[in-house]
Amino acid sequence: MKAAMRAKDSARLSAIRLILAAIKQKEVDERVELTDADVVGILEKMIKQRRESIAQFEKAARNDLADAEKFELVVLSGYLPKQLGEAEIQKEINSVVAELGASGVKDMGKVMAALKARLAGKADMGKVSTLVKTRLSS
Repeated sequence: MKAAMRAKDSARLSAIRLILAAIKQKEVDERVELTDADVVGILEKMIKQRRESIAQFEKAARNDLADAEKFELVVLSGYLPKQLGEAEIQKEINSVVAELGASGVKDMGKVMAALKARLAGKADMGKVSTLVKTRLSS
């Protein structure tokens, strides 16, 4: 935050302040000190909101607002752990499917629950869901 202030980067500073406000709000609401996993969850939620906003703004031809949201998305993504590649995600999916003995789409809920615990913050769960569905359908 200090670096953004010194550089007079108001857009970055604003995004960082949004992150800190969301974290502080959660701490105050629940009266607990958040763990790293909780903070990652907040960041993922904020990223999901930005993606939805970008889609809506582009649909309404408001590129100025969409660009601002895209910038915030980049800033937010910078605070997440390194994302796994598709090959690594497939490896985790295969591992969980083998452990649980999942055989069809009916087992998708169990597989996703196990993967969510393992891949939290490391992969986009929407992408993971699509890959799991493809894996269990075949």
